[in-house]
Amino acid sequence: MPPALMINNPVLTGFHPDPSICRVGDDFYIATSTFEWFPGVRIYHSRDLANWHLVGSALDRVSQLDMRGCQNSGGVWAPCLTHADGRFWLLYTNVRHHAAGVVIDTPNYLVTAERIEGPWSEPVFLNSNGFDPSLFHDDDGRKYVVEMQMGEAATARRFDGILIQEYDAAAGRLLGDPVKIWEGSPIGITEGPHILKKDGWYYLITAEGGTSVRHAISVCRSRSLYGPYELHPQNPILTAYQKEHLKLWSTGHGCFVDTPRGEWFTVHLCHRPLQRPGRMVLDREENKSVPLGRETCIQKLRWDADGWPRLAHGDNSPRDTVEVDLPAHPRPAEPGRVEFVGPALPPVFQTLREPPDASWLSFTRRPGWLSLRGRDSLASTFDQSLVARRLQHHNASAETLLSFSPRNFKQAAGLIAYYDRFHYHYLRVTGAGPGRAKLGVYSSENTKVSRHEVAEFPVEAAAAGVRLRMEMLGVELRFAYALGAAGAWQLVDRVFESTVCGDWVSPHSSFTGTFWGVCCQDMATRDAWAEFGFLDYKVL
Repeated sequence: MPPALMINNPVLTGFHPDPSICRVGDDFYIATSTFEWFPGVRIYHSRDLANWHLVGSALDRVSQLDMRGCQNSGGVWAPCLTHADGRFWLLYTNVRHHAAGVVIDTPNYLVTAERIEGPWSEPVFLNSNGFDPSLFHDDDGRKYVVEMQMGEAATARRFDGILIQEYDAAAGRLLGDPVKIWEGSPIGITEGPHILKKDGWYYLITAEGGTSVRHAISVCRSRSLYGPYELHPQNPILTAYQKEHLKLWSTGHGCFVDTPRGEWFTVHLCHRPLQRPGRMVLDREENKSVPLGRETCIQKLRWDADGWPRLAHGDNSPRDTVEVDLPAHPRPAEPGRVEFVGPALPPVFQTLREPPDASWLSFTRRPGWLSLRGRDSLASTFDQSLVARRLQHHNASAETLLSFSPRNFKQAAGLIAYYDRFHYHYLRVTGAGPGRAKLGVYSSENTKVSRHEVAEFPVEAAAAGVRLRMEMLGVELRFAYALGAAGAWQLVDRVFESTVCGDWVSPHSSFTGTFWGVCCQDMATRDAWAEFGFLDYKVL
C-alpha cells in the first residue's frame, strides 16, 4: 500500500487569505482574497489537496472591479467560489472604505463562468448589507446569499449576526428581505459564513474572534435553513488562540470540502509571525509582525456519531501536516526568474488598484524589457506604476536590472519591498542634479518616511544599467547594487528591518502581505520611463 500523501501547511504561502474551496469531480479549486491588488480573486487548482497551481484571476477588468482610490486593505474581501448547474459562481465584496474597525461601504457582487479559467461574466450587484457573502445551493435548486450584517457604527454590534436571503438566478436579483439566522457565538466578531447541507442538517460555518490571534472557526446547525441554529458543543472547532508554541497562528475562516474517497477537510487562513527586533520578547501580537500576511492551510475533519464535525486528530489546534488518501499530482514549480518578454505580465505579478495599461506599462517600448512610466508617489491611492509578486518565504532574495535616466529628484525607479502605501523599503535611483543620479533606500513605517543615501554617479551609468538586489533573512533585510552587467556588488551599509512590512505593525497596516517588485514615479512631468530587464526571486 503506498504511503499516505502529506499536506504541508501552509499550502498557499504568502498573501493568500480567506480561502474558499469547492470540488468538481476530481478537481479542487481555492479562491482567495486580493484586496487592492489587481486582477482580483486568485484561483488555484489541485487534484490531491497538497499540490496547487495558479489557474488565474476571476476579476480581470475594471467593469468587474473598480478600485481606484480605495484605501489600504480595501478592495476584494473574502470571495466565495461554488459550482452548481454546470457553472462556477463567485461572490465577492469590493470594499470602498473601512475605518476605525467599522466597515461602511461594501458593495457585494456575483459573477459566473462555465470554465474556471473564464471568461467570467459582468457582475450582478447584490447589496451592501455587510461583507463576506457566500452562495448556498440547496437540494431543491433554490439559491441563497449568506452574509454577515454590519451593525450601527460606534456600537458594540458592529458585527450584527448572519443574514440569509433567497437569490433568483434567472432574474439576477435577491428576493424579499434578508432574515437574520444567527447572532453569533460568545466568541463574537462573526463573519465569513458558509452553509453546508449534510445528512438532513444545515451546518453554518463562520469565522469568529477577529482575523488575528483570537481567530477561530465556529459551527452551528439546524434542521431548517432559517434556523434556529444550535452551537457546536465543543465550539470553536479550530483555533490557535493562547497556543503560542504553535507555528500556525490566527487560524480561522473555514470552508469545508469532501474528496471523491469520502474524506473531509477544511481550508482556513493562518499567520506565521516573526518577533520584531528590539521589542520585548513576549507572545504578544503588538511585538510581532507578519511579513507574509495571511496564508492558506488545510486541516482534516471527521464526522462523529453525534453528527458534529471535528478536527480529525481530536483537539481544535491546527496541524503543520495532515494526511490525505489521494494519489499525488505534483505540479512544476513556478519559475523564480521572470524575463519580461510580454505580451502580458506573467500571472505571478499583480498591479495596484487598476489593470496594466499601455499608457504606463509596455513590453514594446524596449523589447525584452518591462517599461514603466512614472506616475504618482507611493502614497497615492490612484496612479501607482508598480508591478510586484508575493513574498512567500522568510528567507528569500530578489534581483533586477534597471535602466533609467532621471532628470530630477521627483523621478525615481527601483526595487521595492511593499506592504502598503505607508509601509515599505525602496532601493531606488533618482535625480541628483544636472547629469547626476543617486541611489539610496527610501523607507516608510506607519507613515514616517526616512531615507538612507548610498551612492552618486553619472546619469549615463544609470541608463547603462544598475543591478539592484535585496535579501531577507528573517527579520533582516539587506540591499546591494552594482553598476553595469559586470560591476561588483556593493552592499548598502545598513541593515533594515524586514518586519516593517507586515500585518500587526501599526494601526495603518491591515490585512494584506508583503510584495516584492519594481516601480517608477514621476511627480513632475509624468514622462519618465524606467526599464527593467527581469525579476529574479530565489528562496534562500
